[in-house]
Amino acid sequence: MTTKRNMNKIKILKFLLVITIFIWACSCDTKKEVGLPVWAIGPFERPVAVNPIISPSNQTFYCPMQHDSVGWEENDTFNPAAVLLNDTICVLYRAEDKSGEGIGKRTSRIGLAKSKDGFTMTFRNKPVLYPEEDKFKEIEWPGGCEDPRVAKTKNGLYVMFYTAWNRNVPRLAVATSKDLVSWEKHGLAFEKAYEGRFNGLACKSASIVTKDIGGELIVDKIKGKYFMYWGETAICAATSDNLIDWKPILNEKGEIRELVKPRNGYFDSKLTECGPPALLTEEGIVLLYNGKNGGLNEGDPNYPEGAYCAGQLLFSSQNPYELLERLDKPFFVPQESFEKSGQYVDGTVFIEGLVLKDDVYYLYYGCADSKVAVAVCNTKIRE
Repeated sequence: MTTKRNMNKIKILKFLLVITIFIWACSCDTKKEVGLPVWAIGPFERPVAVNPIISPSNQTFYCPMQHDSVGWEENDTFNPAAVLLNDTICVLYRAEDKSGEGIGKRTSRIGLAKSKDGFTMTFRNKPVLYPEEDKFKEIEWPGGCEDPRVAKTKNGLYVMFYTAWNRNVPRLAVATSKDLVSWEKHGLAFEKAYEGRFNGLACKSASIVTKDIGGELIVDKIKGKYFMYWGETAICAATSDNLIDWKPILNEKGEIRELVKPRNGYFDSKLTECGPPALLTEEGIVLLYNGKNGGLNEGDPNYPEGAYCAGQLLFSSQNPYELLERLDKPFFVPQESFEKSGQYVDGTVFIEGLVLKDDVYYLYYGCADSKVAVAVCNTKIRE
């Protein structure tokens, strides 16, 4: 059973999309004019009168952890993944209940919304991934399942990377599905690597490498292995043979190798956190990421202290550990009121979901840890 929100928008959304694309074409906002190099993805624009597309609701379900009916998304809905299922865009978003106060103090679950046009959503009335009475209680109770990234393989398997949060240490976990509703949890991504050496490592935010295959972003391999970028305080890497068991890349000292770090004086001076699945292109591997701005004498004074803005990195496709280029200015910044109010008032456009459909990129992002919005880039007029 599904419910519909923002029904008053349904009749005008397609018209508004046409108007938005027309405006882009007339204004000739080329990459050069907006300061983007040829390798970068964009520019992205917020569609007219559409956002936010997902907001908290009063839907309830029986929680096996709390042994009671709870409003599983009544406090906040944010930080979405996105992927195609046939010709439907599916957004998997983080939802929080009212079981506590403050960021990280409530229980998070993953909800599912679907859309034919990328804007008008129908919602599943209960979460698809959540802490339950299973063998993963130790890593998921009571904080839950946070911040998913989802990608599709060429054989139709969906792989989700999410943060398992037990309110002690956040850790990267893996789940797979054929339909985006029934998920099989596989546990911690790094659990078996190096004889369990990194089983207790605080880690999150995995961006697996994908490629445009037939007009859809599909998981691809680098030199015969699945490859991901991951990390929050720095961007690191890992490889896998089976999508489930991942091996972090180490440096010459046998420690986690850090490929990209925060930069003093820039919008990403506090954090460099991986965003949507990375994209293998002719120029290299493009990784969209979230940068957190530092304070006085640390960050970029053009953006508020603590603000999350979005950047892009270009890695070599022949050597995916080699950083070739990096944007000095963010390509997407908080500007709307709902992006600067909510749980996180410093401003947040936290990107996690990227879908390619009918030559349009749909970028889904969290707004101030409270709502979900979308921006679009038409690939036919952006060059």
